[in-house]
Amino acid sequence: MESVAECPWNGWPNGRGIRNLVSNFILLEQRSDERSAAAWTQALEGGLEGLNVTVVQGTSDEAKGLLAHVERDLDAHHSTDLFHLQHAVSQAMSLSLKRAEQQAETAEAEAKARWQDECAAEQAYHRRRHGPGRPPAFAARIDEALSASVQASLAREQAHAHRAEAKALIGAFGEVDHPYEIQQGQAQTPEQLEARLGTLFTRLEAIAEEADLSERLRAHLAKAKRLTHSLVATLAFFFMMVNTWVQALDLAPAIEQAMLDDLIPALYLERVAARSTRAEPRHRLRALSAQRLAPLQQLSHPIQSLDPQTRHHLEQVAGECADLFQRSSSCVEGRNGFLALYQHGHHRLGPSKQQVLTALHNFAIKRPDGTTAAERFFAQPHPSLFEQVLERMPWPARPARRRPRQARQPYLVPVAA
Repeated sequence: MESVAECPWNGWPNGRGIRNLVSNFILLEQRSDERSAAAWTQALEGGLEGLNVTVVQGTSDEAKGLLAHVERDLDAHHSTDLFHLQHAVSQAMSLSLKRAEQQAETAEAEAKARWQDECAAEQAYHRRRHGPGRPPAFAARIDEALSASVQASLAREQAHAHRAEAKALIGAFGEVDHPYEIQQGQAQTPEQLEARLGTLFTRLEAIAEEADLSERLRAHLAKAKRLTHSLVATLAFFFMMVNTWVQALDLAPAIEQAMLDDLIPALYLERVAARSTRAEPRHRLRALSAQRLAPLQQLSHPIQSLDPQTRHHLEQVAGECADLFQRSSSCVEGRNGFLALYQHGHHRLGPSKQQVLTALHNFAIKRPDGTTAAERFFAQPHPSLFEQVLERMPWPARPARRRPRQARQPYLVPVAA
């Protein structure tokens, strides 16, 4: 049973890509302008032909054709790509808040310049002699300009705070959307996830209200908020499948509970740590993963009474459970960008060349552990792609026999009259 990511790519010509999320094996890349559910289903059937694969989950954006393809045609669970939720929130708020901050900075600079001008005008007035008459009300002008400058500074600070907080809240979606919360490693129920997502959106809505965003932008924010139900449904699907897979092993209660409470969370946290781009959370998550594994490694733990082959099988099942939670189709999006740039640089990406690029990705490119996408997908090694090409390529034709060259005659040979 596999989880796949599906995504159209908008380079010229238009196309579609389908990839296994865990192994990174590309099942299908083809040129197509069709976006209907039937077209996606037909394409996937062609990509899976001859493979003993059952699709249990599809991760993509919220395109209607993809939703119908996954949920209706495949009868699988559709997982919403978290990036699209974050992108929708960013579209609703980031640019507007940045513009508001820039306008506040400009207003602050103008107010400060006005206050300085009033102070300079007072000093210039007192440096000159004046006749009788009431002097200008410099004190009132300076106080008014100073008050306006202070208000402008406060407005700029508030605009900066709104933008910084909105950015942090958008990033917080990635920290919240996990089956096991990344602070303590405890399982997160769908109800807890829904409450935490609701808290984030409540604060975002408050910022939108305070920043006086337009109704159109608030509608974008409301549209993004509706995706929280899909995230909660994905979490419920994850725990349902994990419980089903673990119960199918028919383990002793203590060992089954250890898998659910410690082994699977530890492996999931290890995967999250590997994807982290910053050292501090990466080290912290790895330490937390090791902490969850420590009790299972004690000789007194019931899981150590199992034979090595059984323990290895439990590790494999736990890894598959940890890999089941998928919230991103970035691997397909990145590949689509690569193909679009390749198409742009070479003016044309023909079917044969595209098939070659797909084969190179699946059978030639290796990860640091030395495995290709095909090895990870089929769980067994395969012959070297270069050796396979050598076996199938015909030998070059024998070069043509060199023709004898006639001796060159001198150009100034005398000719008989």
